[in-house]
Amino acid sequence: MTTIGIIGAGHIGSQLARKAVELGYDVVISNSRGPETLADLAAELGPKARAATPAEAAAAGDFAVVTVPLKSIADLPAGPLAGKIVLDTNNYYWERDGRFPALDAGEATTSGLLQEHLPQSKVAKAFNHILAAQITTDGTPAGTPNRRALATASDYPEAVALVTRVYDEFGFDTVNIGPLSESWRVERDRPAYVVRQNAAELTQNLAKAPRTI
Repeated sequence: MTTIGIIGAGHIGSQLARKAVELGYDVVISNSRGPETLADLAAELGPKARAATPAEAAAAGDFAVVTVPLKSIADLPAGPLAGKIVLDTNNYYWERDGRFPALDAGEATTSGLLQEHLPQSKVAKAFNHILAAQITTDGTPAGTPNRRALATASDYPEAVALVTRVYDEFGFDTVNIGPLSESWRVERDRPAYVVRQNAAELTQNLAKAPRTI
């Protein structure tokens, strides 16, 4: 069975872990404060999950999810993530993260910054524009009319393929934006951000997105 290493146990990380365990994945989840602080969550998730350090979660995962504040990506363990697909849920909140001039100027993307920090990994944007609670409530079977869609972007086709599979398992259609350089289209305060939309609507909203906000 596939193991997902989740780095970050906030709202999104916890919800992804809950759904992944429900689907039969093994989960190793971590945060910056130590596995002992995740005892309650690990107990809730049951025998298919365990708490660990970020490096241990990265090493254990067949693929990984990074769901930490943007200001913290420099602390991520690059070595254990080398060669792996990494799903990035990040968004830029300058109020929390401080200012990133390259992002403000439209010269970079959040997932692109993560890819720079993890040059031997294959980063894909995923689960960044859905409210955490809806990860476990809004999914529906493939073929459901008006099925909710989520976007991804990556410089690696195999990473897009993995996100597409995971999205479908979680109950969502996929819209592929293209390379990471285009992933700004689904970031904060743009038309596709945290609104429920089917694939056609998401495609339209991505096209309407302004480069800077």
